[in-house]
Amino acid sequence: MGEQGSTESTEAAQPHKSVKGPQGARSESRLALVRRARRINRELAEVYPYAHPELDFENSFQLLVATVLSAQTTDLRVNQTTPALFAAYPTPEDMAAADPEALEQLIRPTGFFRAKAKSLLGLSAALRDRFGGEVPGRLEDLVTLPGVGRKTANVVLGNAFGVPGLTVDTHFGRLVRRWKWTAQEDPEKVEAEIAALFPKSEWTMLSHRIIFHGRRVCHARKPACGACPIAPLCPAYGEGETDPDKAKKLLKYEMGGQPGQRLRPPADYPGRPAAPLGAAE
Repeated sequence: MGEQGSTESTEAAQPHKSVKGPQGARSESRLALVRRARRINRELAEVYPYAHPELDFENSFQLLVATVLSAQTTDLRVNQTTPALFAAYPTPEDMAAADPEALEQLIRPTGFFRAKAKSLLGLSAALRDRFGGEVPGRLEDLVTLPGVGRKTANVVLGNAFGVPGLTVDTHFGRLVRRWKWTAQEDPEKVEAEIAALFPKSEWTMLSHRIIFHGRRVCHARKPACGACPIAPLCPAYGEGETDPDKAKKLLKYEMGGQPGQRLRPPADYPGRPAAPLGAAE
């Protein structure tokens, strides 16, 4: 996807279907939407200067595998599972040659382990046979691998190769619709509309910040509106708990005084690392 919307003047000239603004009183112009979206991004950058991918990895192959495993489970459970997995199969060649049942048992804690094992065996063989044992750095190549869709490809590109991309997961989609940045439900359409609001250079970190906020504050069932640092900018304020004391009890991970999801978080992460699988926290 090429860079879109790198200046506000360009975006303001693009056609835009008016939406209700944060107070719901007047329609919002394209320029106002761009400015509001970018202000929220700036505020989130202040709140989460340490935002990062919440999967433990040391190289592009580990990130690719971990992202495939993260489907339908938490990053925490993946991080608790991958140390033994990568100790047994450190390279695509090793994983491609794995005994399927042994691989299934190693990744069993992540759920859907038979389907995931099939994907890991297939993508590892493809890396070995078609890409010289290396993870490719192009989206069009990554999405040809078994079990790898556009979301997974963007995670790998943004965090292992420095290629900007938007990670439209369930948290990302929920929040951008709550903020009325888009009304789209289809992930690719969401990606296209949000990409047009921001410079390409912001895409990867924007994804981290939104996902961090969705996991910690803006939950699906009961958002912590009363403890939300961007509440004044949110059109959906009031959908969740507005009492500050009650809302604080809904905060998760480092914002709620709990361990994070990574066993080996970055040095600037202010919370506690997660415990290994089976260990008491």
